[in-house]
Amino acid sequence: MRVKICGITRVEDALLAEALGASALGFVFARGSRRRLEPEAARDVARALGPLVVRVGVFQDQEPEEVLRTMERARLQVAQLHGSEPPEWAEAVGRFYPVIKAFRLLGPAEPGWADYPAEALLLDGPRPGSGQGYPREWALPLLKGGKRVILAGGIGPENLEEVLALQPYALDLSSGVEEAPGVKSEAKLRALFARLTAWGRRV
Repeated sequence: MRVKICGITRVEDALLAEALGASALGFVFARGSRRRLEPEAARDVARALGPLVVRVGVFQDQEPEEVLRTMERARLQVAQLHGSEPPEWAEAVGRFYPVIKAFRLLGPAEPGWADYPAEALLLDGPRPGSGQGYPREWALPLLKGGKRVILAGGIGPENLEEVLALQPYALDLSSGVEEAPGVKSEAKLRALFARLTAWGRRV
Protein backbone atom coordinates (compact mmCIF):
# COMPACT_ATOMS: atom_id res chain seq x y z
CA MET A 1 0.00 0.00 0.00
CA ARG A 2 1.28 3.43 -0.94
CA VAL A 3 1.56 5.84 1.98
CA LYS A 4 2.14 9.59 1.94
CA ILE A 5 3.27 11.24 5.15
CA CYS A 6 2.19 14.86 4.99
CA GLY A 7 3.08 17.98 6.94
CA ILE A 8 6.80 17.23 6.98
CA THR A 9 8.86 20.06 8.49
CA ARG A 10 12.01 18.30 9.76
CA VAL A 11 14.77 16.39 8.00
CA GLU A 12 14.84 13.67 10.66
CA ASP A 13 11.13 12.97 10.22
CA ALA A 14 11.51 12.81 6.44
CA LEU A 15 14.41 10.40 6.62
CA LEU A 16 12.63 8.14 9.10
CA ALA A 17 9.46 8.03 6.99
CA GLU A 18 11.55 7.20 3.94
CA ALA A 19 13.44 4.45 5.77
CA LEU A 20 10.18 2.90 7.00
CA GLY A 21 8.73 2.77 3.50
CA ALA A 22 6.78 5.95 2.75
CA SER A 23 6.04 6.37 -0.96
CA ALA A 24 5.67 10.14 -0.76
CA LEU A 25 6.18 13.06 1.59
CA GLY A 26 4.09 16.23 1.68
CA PHE A 27 5.28 19.79 2.28
CA VAL A 28 2.57 22.31 3.17
CA PHE A 29 2.56 25.81 1.71
CA ALA A 30 -1.05 26.72 2.53
CA ARG A 31 -1.29 30.10 4.22
CA GLY A 32 -2.21 29.88 7.89
CA SER A 33 -1.27 26.22 8.26
CA ARG A 34 0.62 25.27 11.41
CA ARG A 35 2.76 23.01 9.23
CA ARG A 36 3.61 25.62 6.62
CA LEU A 37 7.17 25.75 5.30
CA GLU A 38 9.03 28.27 3.21
CA PRO A 39 10.03 26.85 -0.20
CA GLU A 40 13.73 26.97 0.65
CA ALA A 41 13.18 24.98 3.85
CA ALA A 42 11.20 22.35 1.95
CA ARG A 43 13.94 22.20 -0.67
CA ASP A 44 16.56 21.51 2.01
CA VAL A 45 14.51 18.61 3.39
CA ALA A 46 13.75 17.26 -0.08
CA ARG A 47 17.45 17.29 -0.98
CA ALA A 48 18.21 14.94 1.92
CA LEU A 49 15.91 12.25 0.52
CA GLY A 50 16.72 9.48 -1.91
CA PRO A 51 15.54 9.56 -5.53
CA LEU A 52 12.59 7.18 -5.16
CA VAL A 53 10.48 9.18 -2.69
CA VAL A 54 7.92 11.50 -4.31
CA ARG A 55 8.00 15.10 -3.03
CA VAL A 56 4.52 16.68 -2.93
CA GLY A 57 3.70 20.35 -2.48
CA VAL A 58 0.37 21.05 -0.75
CA PHE A 59 -1.47 24.27 -1.62
CA GLN A 60 -4.83 25.82 -0.77
CA ASP A 61 -6.55 28.30 -3.08
CA GLN A 62 -3.25 29.65 -4.38
CA GLU A 63 -3.21 30.75 -7.99
CA PRO A 64 -1.37 28.59 -10.54
CA GLU A 65 1.47 31.07 -10.93
CA GLU A 66 2.23 30.92 -7.20
CA VAL A 67 1.96 27.13 -7.16
CA LEU A 68 4.35 26.75 -10.08
CA ARG A 69 6.81 29.25 -8.64
CA THR A 70 6.84 27.50 -5.27
CA MET A 71 7.16 24.04 -6.80
CA GLU A 72 10.21 25.18 -8.75
CA ARG A 73 11.84 26.88 -5.76
CA ALA A 74 11.26 23.87 -3.51
CA ARG A 75 12.25 21.32 -6.20
CA LEU A 76 9.10 19.24 -5.79
CA GLN A 77 7.44 16.75 -8.12
CA VAL A 78 3.66 16.62 -7.53
CA ALA A 79 1.20 19.42 -6.69
CA GLN A 80 -1.68 18.77 -4.30
CA LEU A 81 -4.54 21.27 -4.44
CA HIS A 82 -6.39 21.28 -1.14
CA GLY A 83 -8.87 24.13 -1.49
CA SER A 84 -11.68 25.16 -3.83
CA GLU A 85 -9.50 25.44 -6.92
CA PRO A 86 -11.44 25.52 -10.21
CA PRO A 87 -10.56 22.91 -12.82
CA GLU A 88 -8.83 25.57 -14.91
CA TRP A 89 -6.24 26.08 -12.18
CA ALA A 90 -5.53 22.35 -12.04
CA GLU A 91 -5.14 22.25 -15.80
CA ALA A 92 -2.65 25.13 -15.69
CA VAL A 93 -0.57 23.42 -13.01
CA GLY A 94 -1.00 20.04 -14.69
CA ARG A 95 0.87 21.20 -17.75
CA PHE A 96 4.01 21.06 -15.62
CA TYR A 97 3.33 18.70 -12.69
CA PRO A 98 0.98 15.82 -11.87
CA VAL A 99 -1.95 17.04 -9.76
CA ILE A 100 -3.71 15.55 -6.74
CA LYS A 101 -7.04 17.22 -5.95
CA ALA A 102 -8.32 17.05 -2.38
CA PHE A 103 -12.00 17.21 -1.45
CA ARG A 104 -13.43 17.69 2.04
CA LEU A 105 -16.14 15.20 2.84
CA LEU A 106 -19.21 16.64 4.53
CA GLY A 107 -21.29 13.74 3.24
CA PRO A 108 -20.88 10.96 0.66
CA ALA A 109 -18.38 11.70 -2.10
CA GLU A 110 -19.87 13.08 -5.27
CA PRO A 111 -19.30 10.84 -8.32
CA GLY A 112 -18.90 13.98 -10.45
CA TRP A 113 -15.60 14.71 -8.71
CA ALA A 114 -14.10 11.95 -10.86
CA ASP A 115 -14.24 14.39 -13.80
CA TYR A 116 -11.88 16.85 -12.12
CA PRO A 117 -8.62 17.12 -14.14
CA ALA A 118 -6.24 15.40 -11.73
CA GLU A 119 -4.16 12.23 -11.67
CA ALA A 120 -5.63 11.29 -8.26
CA LEU A 121 -8.34 12.45 -5.87
CA LEU A 122 -7.78 12.77 -2.13
CA LEU A 123 -10.75 12.44 0.23
CA ASP A 124 -10.23 14.26 3.52
CA GLY A 125 -12.29 15.06 6.59
CA PRO A 126 -14.23 18.29 7.06
CA ARG A 127 -11.24 19.96 8.80
CA PRO A 128 -8.04 18.87 7.01
CA GLY A 129 -5.03 18.53 9.27
CA SER A 130 -7.16 18.21 12.40
CA GLY A 131 -7.27 14.44 12.58
CA GLN A 132 -11.05 14.49 12.18
CA GLY A 133 -12.34 11.53 10.21
CA TYR A 134 -15.64 10.66 8.55
CA PRO A 135 -17.74 7.54 7.94
CA ARG A 136 -15.60 5.52 5.57
CA GLU A 137 -18.58 4.50 3.48
CA TRP A 138 -18.72 8.11 2.30
CA ALA A 139 -15.72 7.32 0.08
CA LEU A 140 -17.39 4.41 -1.72
CA PRO A 141 -18.96 6.36 -4.63
CA LEU A 142 -15.48 7.27 -5.87
CA LEU A 143 -13.64 4.13 -4.77
CA LYS A 144 -15.92 2.11 -7.04
CA GLY A 145 -15.43 4.41 -10.00
CA GLY A 146 -11.96 3.42 -11.16
CA LYS A 147 -10.29 6.74 -10.30
CA ARG A 148 -7.12 6.74 -8.18
CA VAL A 149 -8.42 7.63 -4.71
CA ILE A 150 -6.22 8.57 -1.75
CA LEU A 151 -7.85 8.37 1.66
CA ALA A 152 -6.98 10.88 4.39
CA GLY A 153 -8.62 12.25 7.53
CA GLY A 154 -8.49 10.65 10.95
CA ILE A 155 -6.21 7.78 9.94
CA GLY A 156 -3.63 6.41 12.37
CA PRO A 157 -2.05 3.11 13.39
CA GLU A 158 -5.04 2.30 15.57
CA ASN A 159 -7.63 2.23 12.74
CA LEU A 160 -5.42 1.36 9.80
CA GLU A 161 -7.04 -1.98 8.96
CA GLU A 162 -10.54 -0.56 8.45
CA VAL A 163 -9.17 1.91 5.91
CA LEU A 164 -7.02 -0.66 4.13
CA ALA A 165 -10.08 -2.87 3.71
CA LEU A 166 -11.48 -0.27 1.29
CA GLN A 167 -8.47 -0.84 -1.02
CA PRO A 168 -7.71 2.78 -1.92
CA TYR A 169 -4.91 3.79 -4.25
CA ALA A 170 -2.98 5.24 -1.30
CA LEU A 171 -3.26 6.60 2.24
CA ASP A 172 -2.31 10.09 3.43
CA LEU A 173 -1.46 10.71 7.10
CA SER A 174 -0.38 13.79 8.99
CA SER A 175 -1.77 14.40 12.48
CA GLY A 176 -2.29 10.66 12.99
CA VAL A 177 1.47 10.18 13.25
CA GLU A 178 2.38 13.41 15.06
CA GLU A 179 3.47 14.50 18.52
CA ALA A 180 2.61 18.12 17.63
CA PRO A 181 1.77 19.93 14.37
CA GLY A 182 4.72 19.38 12.04
CA VAL A 183 6.59 17.13 14.50
CA LYS A 184 6.22 13.45 13.67
CA SER A 185 6.18 10.73 16.32
CA GLU A 186 8.80 8.03 15.79
CA ALA A 187 6.70 5.56 17.77
CA LYS A 188 3.56 6.22 15.73
CA LEU A 189 5.42 6.05 12.43
CA ARG A 190 6.99 2.74 13.39
CA ALA A 191 3.63 1.38 14.56
CA LEU A 192 1.99 2.45 11.32
CA PHE A 193 4.46 0.74 9.04
CA ALA A 194 4.65 -2.36 11.25
CA ARG A 195 0.88 -2.74 10.92
CA LEU A 196 1.10 -2.17 7.17
CA THR A 197 3.67 -4.95 6.91
CA ALA A 198 1.53 -7.30 9.02
CA TRP A 199 -1.55 -6.52 6.92
CA GLY A 200 0.41 -7.21 3.73
CA ARG A 201 1.33 -10.64 4.98
CA ARG A 202 -2.32 -11.51 5.57
CA VAL A 203 -3.66 -10.56 2.15
